[in-house]
Amino acid sequence: MINQHHVGSSLDDLFEEDGILSEITAIAIKRVLAWQVEQVMKEKELSKTEMAKAMNTSRAALERLLDPKNTSVTLKTMDKAAKVIGKRLRIDLIDPELESA
Repeated sequence: MINQHHVGSSLDDLFEEDGILSEITAIAIKRVLAWQVEQVMKEKELSKTEMAKAMNTSRAALERLLDPKNTSVTLKTMDKAAKVIGKRLRIDLIDPELESA
């Protein structure tokens, strides 16, 4: 049975109504970030131990970064990882109405 209340609305609207949109968005962003870092590590043949050492952090901190479900990674850790793999971390604040444009 179709819930008529949600017909024609977006999935984001449903998640927003349920109060879980920000959590889902954070998880999605983290999964993409973890995947990107892991892909570049593979391309550069960097082991986790080498990556952690280059980041001047612990292997456990790197494991948290690479865990797609762990959203509690700090911006500092993300920035260190980006620099080690030759990338730059960019975070933007955008108006929601401009997001789909």
